[in-house]
Amino acid sequence: MARLIPWAGALAAVTLAWPLQAQDVRPAIAVLPFENTGSYGQDKETFDALEAGLPAILSAMLAAHPGLRAVDRGSVREAMDRRQLGAARRIDAASATEVAKAAGARYAVTGSFADFYGKFRINARVVDAQSGEIRKVVSNDDPKLQDRAQLAAILQLVSERIVAAAGLPPYPAETAARQRAMPTEALIAYSRGLMFEGQGDKAKAAAAYQRALTAYPDFPEARAGLQRVGGA
Repeated sequence: MARLIPWAGALAAVTLAWPLQAQDVRPAIAVLPFENTGSYGQDKETFDALEAGLPAILSAMLAAHPGLRAVDRGSVREAMDRRQLGAARRIDAASATEVAKAAGARYAVTGSFADFYGKFRINARVVDAQSGEIRKVVSNDDPKLQDRAQLAAILQLVSERIVAAAGLPPYPAETAARQRAMPTEALIAYSRGLMFEGQGDKAKAAAAYQRALTAYPDFPEARAGLQRVGGA
């Protein structure tokens, strides 16, 4: 029996060390709600849906970068609730820093969007939770990339600029191309699904998620949403 003790001790040491070796050391990023600063040309329900959908879609795009971890929506909401940051309160750099720290994130992203009869603009502030300062403000400032029909390409551009602001290398070309290819119809339907799910209307949420998958079958977030509300 005594001869087995050194081996057992070595095994225990390896077992204890394994979680440390497997720990994900990539910087985490928390995408907070985006404010609608004035949108026209579609029904109000669509713009309300985009307030829920844009952060979720942007978070999913950032999570596809191999050098980042994205904090899940539930953890972000919980951190916001603990700091009493409701939808009506504007999120500044200080409050974004508080939420990021509470959610265990190195960076926070928040901002605004506006859709003026199909001309879509999004502005995102990248906040460094260590310094509490806005690291960069990024947007789709290229006039050739402001059509609502290009929504996926707009969000991918913004996510690429967020990644650059975090000091990380560019996306793999295949990942960037795949994310730019998502149709606007699918993104808006997914956003509606999130909105209805948040309102507790599972039937409408399921129908919206299904429309998103019909428009873009390779949409894992929409499929996950459909499963959450019992539609698949």
